[in-house]
Amino acid sequence: MAERVFADRGIEASTEEIARQAGVGVGTVFRHFPTKEALLEAVFTGRLTRLGERAAALSESEEPGPAFFTFVALVVDQASTKNAFADALAAAGVNVQAVASGVSGEFAGAMTALLSNAQQAGVVRPDIGVGELKAVLVGASRAVEQGGENPAIRARILAVMLDALRPPAKLQAI
Repeated sequence: MAERVFADRGIEASTEEIARQAGVGVGTVFRHFPTKEALLEAVFTGRLTRLGERAAALSESEEPGPAFFTFVALVVDQASTKNAFADALAAAGVNVQAVASGVSGEFAGAMTALLSNAQQAGVVRPDIGVGELKAVLVGASRAVEQGGENPAIRARILAVMLDALRPPAKLQAI
């Protein structure tokens, strides 16, 4: 429930509003999460965990190209919300990298498998590694944020970024 309230109202949403939406008293929320930052941290790690689980499931796909590009689009699509949570946690003095490190191992392994599978299938350029992919994901996420709320602009920006990951021969055939 907290994740939905934060998504609808922004990270400025009050703990009282979250409790009200959940149909519980604010004391119940504070028994589980002693501070708003603890609640934000739980939502943040929950989102990362689900993203890692989705990446792991996609890495098992029989169609590595669509699986890889679905993963990239999912990461980019969720980035602005993830960044808002990370920024709020950092502003509260929380070490975001330490918080994320608990779930990053599974995520990194799944991302490596997705990239490798897509490269072996010939749908992703062979000259990039996980480090470059991470940088592209960060850049694409920030670029899509610049598209504002216009879904057509955001989709075009993402399409350009996805094209950059394809082998040059695949681009010429398009």
